[in-house]
Amino acid sequence: MRAGAGNDLNRRRLLTALAALAAAPAIRTASAHAADPFATEIAPGVFVHKGHHALFSPENAGDISNAGFIVGNDTVAVIDTGGSARVGAGLKAAIRAVTDLPIRYVINTHMHPDHVFGNAAFADDAPAFVGHAKLARGLAARSERYLAINKELMGEAAFAGTRIILPSVTVEDRMTLDLGGRTLELEAEKTAHTDNDLIVRDQTTGTVFLGDLLFSEHVPTLDGSIRGWLAVMDRLTAAPAERVVPGHGPPSMTWPDAAKPLQRYLDAVATDVRRLIKENRTLSEATETAGLSEKDAWLLFEDYHKRNVSAAFAELEWE
Repeated sequence: MRAGAGNDLNRRRLLTALAALAAAPAIRTASAHAADPFATEIAPGVFVHKGHHALFSPENAGDISNAGFIVGNDTVAVIDTGGSARVGAGLKAAIRAVTDLPIRYVINTHMHPDHVFGNAAFADDAPAFVGHAKLARGLAARSERYLAINKELMGEAAFAGTRIILPSVTVEDRMTLDLGGRTLELEAEKTAHTDNDLIVRDQTTGTVFLGDLLFSEHVPTLDGSIRGWLAVMDRLTAAPAERVVPGHGPPSMTWPDAAKPLQRYLDAVATDVRRLIKENRTLSEATETAGLSEKDAWLLFEDYHKRNVSAAFAELEWE
């Protein structure tokens, strides 16, 4: 070997390795995104943004629910997008602080505005918008009211750019998404919190995004079936998970312990409403008394509890 040939070979090897590293689709180092407070990494490649426990307002721009994203070797999947285009843009910026990989999927766990109104921020990425098979119908039926009410609550500036984007890919039962070396299992649920609840399970880390099938701290809100919700939770709590992400609450929780307060609340409401119906009490009486044992356990109780009792009464009086 000629003099210096070894050094030349080592130099070429180093340059080749650096080029490969630059081209590799990888999550940036922790130091690159540690300063970004918008999203927390709860497991390798799994990030969650925690929303506020509040009603829609100009101050929070609809940032009142949890949202997240999962990074594979080839692409990124977003799970819920917040309550306005502004919140969605914040989530997108958090993604770009972590990776330059394309955003191929935006998954909505159900139709409520605080989980889908941020979709507009991702439209230019041309992802597949994924949801339960019943999501489009439910969201389309309420679209005008959702847009009008939440625009009024947030104001023009905070609501700017917000629009409804319906799913382009729907899940009837189960669906698998490949992010490159990482598989997501999507499961459509029977009527529970709504009639279009969808959960997302990351097979790599055992993390499950439950959407609003799980509330913590924030009082649950019923827009489906209280009997169905209790049944779904009984089934889900029997399935293992390393951690779960609630629709409202901490970025990450242990399972199945995280479900206990929610199940207790739903059971208290159902038990009290059934008793009142048996006693021939009225809906008005039920809304004033049913489930009050749970009052001190939840935030925003006064804002949502009576609606929950009304929905439960309408369902259970026909048992």
